[in-house]
Amino acid sequence: MTDEENSSAATTSSAALNHHQNHLSLYDDDGRPKRTGTVWTTSSHIITAVIGSGVLSLAWSIGQLGWIGGPLVMLFFSVVTLYTSYFLADSYRVGDPINGKRSYTYMEAIDNILGGKNFIFCGIMQYANLYGTAIGYTIGAAISMMAISKADCIHSSDGKNPCSVSGNRYIIGFGAIQLIFSQIPNFDKMSWLSILAAVMSFTYSLIGLGLGIAQVAENGTFKGTIAGAEAETHAKKVWAIFQALGNIAFAYSYSNILIEIQDTIKSPNEGRTMKIATKLSIATTTTFYVLCGCIGYGAFGNAAPGNLLTAFDKPYWLIDIANLALVIHLVGAYQVYSQPLFAFVEEQVAKKWKVVENEHKIQIPFLPSYNLNTFRLVWRSFFVVVTTFISMLIPFFNDILGVIGALGFWPLTVYFPVEMYIKQKKIPKWSGSWIVLQSLSMFCLLVTIAALIGSVAGVLLDLNTYKPFSASL
Repeated sequence: MTDEENSSAATTSSAALNHHQNHLSLYDDDGRPKRTGTVWTTSSHIITAVIGSGVLSLAWSIGQLGWIGGPLVMLFFSVVTLYTSYFLADSYRVGDPINGKRSYTYMEAIDNILGGKNFIFCGIMQYANLYGTAIGYTIGAAISMMAISKADCIHSSDGKNPCSVSGNRYIIGFGAIQLIFSQIPNFDKMSWLSILAAVMSFTYSLIGLGLGIAQVAENGTFKGTIAGAEAETHAKKVWAIFQALGNIAFAYSYSNILIEIQDTIKSPNEGRTMKIATKLSIATTTTFYVLCGCIGYGAFGNAAPGNLLTAFDKPYWLIDIANLALVIHLVGAYQVYSQPLFAFVEEQVAKKWKVVENEHKIQIPFLPSYNLNTFRLVWRSFFVVVTTFISMLIPFFNDILGVIGALGFWPLTVYFPVEMYIKQKKIPKWSGSWIVLQSLSMFCLLVTIAALIGSVAGVLLDLNTYKPFSASL
């Protein structure tokens, strides 16, 4: 072989090697496209999932528990959520935290570590919870849009018109928005939406906090009592405490999508990044929760409303901004909770019919090209339409969501993470660590049962005045 031929062969070999290396740089160790998530994108996903409209009900919750019980319960659940989230983060890879087998979903983590019927039980709890949350967020967003419309109507009439507002058109409007956003292919492509939603959650929380501080200043004192709001009977007091415990516990819950969020983090050592993001996010949300809850209770005392924003009617434009920020946040939160369900269905269907993986590139003017998947378009649109219809049919679904949340809190946030941690770390039965972890699990089970009782009671009360398609404000 001549020198020229040797040189040509070497050049070809070098080009092939470079091409192979460039190809590998686009993919992770499991052959999937390279994940790009960071501490900040992960934190935005978590904050979007955790700081929901539930933050506005925390003043009422503290009102039922009192000045001592309320903050203590909030801190307790923040610590529980933090440590069980650490357990879950360690469950993303089986065995070796760097090179172990990945679990792409919560269900896969259960299957890989615990196996058996746990897999099926987890799937039912997780996806029922995700679907119920999507419906609850649709109703919550509609209520905020109705509040904006009603406030503007009352203001324009100088308070002479009570302005009753129907919610169906707002539910449909929110559904139409989700028809578009539901076509975002996966978690990894929606970091920008999560960041926007996280900013919006801070916006309405800060407005609620600011209005509460102004009300405290106007009152000249902090209202509220050590024991919290009084009730007509002891039974009703216990009832209210159950509901408050449930509200606070579920306000921290995002475990049902933690593994899916962790699967967006770039290698190596995704567990370490997830723990840092979790610590940052839980610290941030706890600070906001304690401030909003305590300031709201201090402003209105035992008369604190279920939604802090409804306690204010001036300045109406600032309250409108808060409600608008809440709507934008719920647009992103809806997607954060729906994407795992979308991915699960599409993965199961793809195993049987490969045709669902076919994509068609569409060039959109002034925007990057979009890969249209026909199955994704039809299935996700169907999901949004059904969600929207149920939201109109049962406008008190937030209480049913409380039932679903109560059923899902203990198994998804505490039981499974604890059991996977015990299995992975090989903690001996009846050892000190085992007893502490099981005691924590049992206590949280009791809280779940109490919250479930309160939520079921709320649904029964709603059924007494139930009218289909009757959402109004």
